[in-house]
Amino acid sequence: MAAVTTPDWIQSLLVAQYVSGQRQGHYESFFFRANHPQRPLAFWVRYTLFSPDRRPERAIGELWGIWFDGESGQHVAVKRELPIAECHFSRETFDVRIGTSGCRTGELWGEAESGDGRLSWQLSFAGGEAPLLLLPPAAYRARLPRAKSLVGLPLARFRGQMDVNGTVHRIEDWVGSQNHNWGSRHTDSYAWGQVAGFDNAPDSFLEVATARIKLGGLWSPPFTPLVLRHAGREYSLTGTLQTMRARGEWNFFRWQFATGDDDIKIEGTIEAPASLFVALRYYNPPGGEKHCLNSKLARCELRLTHSSTGTEETLHTQHRAAFEILTDRRDHGLRVRV
Repeated sequence: MAAVTTPDWIQSLLVAQYVSGQRQGHYESFFFRANHPQRPLAFWVRYTLFSPDRRPERAIGELWGIWFDGESGQHVAVKRELPIAECHFSRETFDVRIGTSGCRTGELWGEAESGDGRLSWQLSFAGGEAPLLLLPPAAYRARLPRAKSLVGLPLARFRGQMDVNGTVHRIEDWVGSQNHNWGSRHTDSYAWGQVAGFDNAPDSFLEVATARIKLGGLWSPPFTPLVLRHAGREYSLTGTLQTMRARGEWNFFRWQFATGDDDIKIEGTIEAPASLFVALRYYNPPGGEKHCLNSKLARCELRLTHSSTGTEETLHTQHRAAFEILTDRRDHGLRVRV
């Protein structure tokens, strides 16, 4: 495989964007997720910096982990918080430390415990894919949107082990991704999805979101950006007008979206029962908190129509889709774990 050359301006987005001591509120996360090749098992690990607006002295590092077990239905979610003085988020290289836990190019390690018990992990990861941008390039340096995200390494392959309450699980060629998001405030409401290899297209990768923001107390229309890498091509449907014309509607716990251009039409559904979600509490830099409903065992069906040939195809996965909802609503019926 030929080496991937990443432009310098994208390289600069793969490392921490936080400036130590800045007064503007900030959150920033480097997260990793992967699924078992066949079984409904998955993990999610997140290294986060949170700095409340105008109170940089209260900045903290957050270490998160979830083990999703769709066989037993017993998911384990943990979180650890440490003062920012005990953390390191490098702006020069991909190097993050929260206490004695951390991540850098090719490896991640850590341990945390809370009400659900204890998780610890020692993992390596590798891959040859180029970073994937869910926003137009200019948006990453613009003031708006206030929340940015990208996939640093799609189709990452993980090896190592994860200890779940004393039971050691070997991780052998689990496929997922390494991701980075940051901003001065969380998006007011969104659904986010990702598939790192479909059951019938293991080399294809999907990243999609439907987001709404509040403007002067009024809700914006939904924006639905989508990027699909499939059969040697990248379909990037992320332009502002394009995302406004796209359709995206979600409820608890089903999401439907549709978008396209002159080349391709894409319609999709991502869904999972409530039993496959874990509810989390995210601090928001301006104040308050959001609920994140998080599953890494969702089902996805993607229907593609190629305009030039009129051919149609369907990509699907039974339990390998990531599906998150960020919301102010409290009627989702899930117990907030951490």
